[in-house]
Formats: sequence, structure tokens, C-alpha cells
Amino acid sequence: MLRSRLPVLAAGLWMLGVGSAIAPAFAGEGSTKEEPVGGDEAQADFNRELLTVEEQVDSLKERVFRSKATLQLLKEIVIEGSSSGARATIWHVNRLSSGFRLESVQYLLDGQSKFSKADPAGSLDQSREFKIHDGAVPPGNHNLSIDLKIRPTGMGIFTYAKNYEINVRSNYAFNAELGKTCTVRAVVSDRGGVVNSFEERAKVDFELKCERIADGK
Repeated sequence: MLRSRLPVLAAGLWMLGVGSAIAPAFAGEGSTKEEPVGGDEAQADFNRELLTVEEQVDSLKERVFRSKATLQLLKEIVIEGSSSGARATIWHVNRLSSGFRLESVQYLLDGQSKFSKADPAGSLDQSREFKIHDGAVPPGNHNLSIDLKIRPTGMGIFTYAKNYEINVRSNYAFNAELGKTCTVRAVVSDRGGVVNSFEERAKVDFELKCERIADGK
């Protein structure tokens, strides 16, 4: 009896819409799955990323090459002092008259101390000329700073002057060219005369001479 009603039940299910939901499931059996769309676009993105990485690698190689060249140049200039760099020689020259005593001296080249000495007893006056620096420097602009303390000796009627302490600060900029040696002479002297006060008499003048390293040897 149930078997005889199956055709009628199937027809009813079809009319209620259940059959329409079951049919695609059976219809899909044996069919092949389609490939996802967009494979070419993914390949293009990968190629662009690869090109970007190659450009970054090339840029890094160029930076490394420039860094090696810079290090080699610094080695020649600072360590070896070869003729491809530059050199600087600095002299301290004391031309103060007997009315003044040099009590302290400090020299800085590009902010680095090259000479510093203090002696109120006056031993700095014994060496009227001595070398402060002699060595290789990077080519380019350099700054020489000098800080001096000078005291009047108070000779004659100016005995009160020995209570003065004269501070003299001076800066000098020079250019050391590639393949040249520059000699800087810092000349300390006094102007003299009664017009200038003791504080204004002391001064520093600079003399510069540059020549090719090969010629100076």
C-alpha cells in the first residue's frame, strides 16, 4: 500500500519545492570544478614586488660601494697621511714685550684640543716659538681656536697693572686643499702705546702659507 503511494508522495514533494532543492545536488555529481579567476593578476603583483626588491638591492650595493670608497679615503688621510689627502702644521709664536707674561695657552683644531698648558710662573715665555700640531687633516674647511691668559708685569709706574688678567680668545678659519699642506702661524703680540688699555693691547695675528705636499718635502 505504501509502495502504491510513492508516486503521489513524490509528486507532492515536487510541488512543495523540495524537489527543486534536491535536484541540483544530484545534477552536480560528476561535474568538474572551475579554476578561480584572477591568476594573471596575482602573477603581475608578484612580478612588481620582485622588481621592487631588485631595485632596493641595487641601491644598497651602490651605497655600500660609496661607503667603501669613503672609508678608503679616510684611511689614506688619517692613518697613512698620503699625498691624496691634506696636512696642517700649526705654530705658536710669542712676540709679547717684556711688559706682559703669558700664563696659559690652549689650542683647539676643529673642536679637538691640540695643546693646553698653564704656568703663572712664566715658563711659557721661555719658548718664543714652538709647534702645536703637524699631521694629516681631511681636505676642506677647518677652524683654529686659541684661548690665552696674559698678565701685565707692572713695570715702572704701572705696578697696579699686575692685578689685571687679560683673556684673549681668537678664531681662525682656513681651507686645506686636497694634496696640499697648510702652515698656520698664530702670532701673539701687544699693540703697545699708552692710548690702548692693558686689556686691549694683547692680540693674535695669523699667517697662512699653503703649498703642495710634494713641494714641501
